[in-house]
Amino acid sequence: MLTRIRAPEPARAEAGTELGAVPLRDVRKTFAPVRRRADPVTALDAVSLHAAPGEIVAVVGPSGCGKTTLLELICGLLEPDAGTVQAAPAALMAQRDLLLPWRSAVDNAALALRVAGVGREQARAQAADLLHDFGLGGFGRARPHELSGGMRQRVAFARTLLSGRPVLCLDEPFAALDALTRQDMQDWLAGALAVAPRTVVLVTHDVEEAIVLADRVVVLSPRPGRVVATLDVDVPRPRRRTDPRLVALRERALRELRR
Repeated sequence: MLTRIRAPEPARAEAGTELGAVPLRDVRKTFAPVRRRADPVTALDAVSLHAAPGEIVAVVGPSGCGKTTLLELICGLLEPDAGTVQAAPAALMAQRDLLLPWRSAVDNAALALRVAGVGREQARAQAADLLHDFGLGGFGRARPHELSGGMRQRVAFARTLLSGRPVLCLDEPFAALDALTRQDMQDWLAGALAVAPRTVVLVTHDVEEAIVLADRVVVLSPRPGRVVATLDVDVPRPRRRTDPRLVALRERALRELRR
């Protein structure tokens, strides 16, 4: 049970940007062709999206519609060709956990702090406390190959949280897990974010995951990705997947995707 997570001090927002906010306005991103004589590929076109501080926004859409590109724009890894991105400092958690196999769980989680200049022992102490809060208190010395998929994702999330960024961009964080573990991790993530709130932009192919976790769900069209629907999930937490309101929202999201 998550009861004592101490969220790291968030990074400061840039001038003119509300801490934890994610405003995107009319964003367009095109990539050069990978082969000669091929046409450029437009991943996103005229996409506007806003996440208020502390809000969880899920983005769903078919494969290749620019969802990962959207996260990379928010994190500053890419520049838009048109439009504006004025997100607060953001940390990206990729689909793969990207844990370093030669480091222990606690050292993997502490990596964000070490990069920020925190001393080894202090970083390890903070990471160990967070892993304990995440139910991994007895696994700090374990190497990634000794952990289950769900455990590895918890370590990766701890590393992302310890970055101190007010915005978390989660790119299909549970896609590689089996169905039961995935549901368990969704419930765990909801609890973790309730105790240590952050602004979250979650990319997922799983519509149910989006409905269960998010405050709003943004549906993108096939490439080039455009916003075709925005659904407010006005259902109190904790949420039951069988709640008729969630079931109705799930069906509505699926209808928008089929369009």
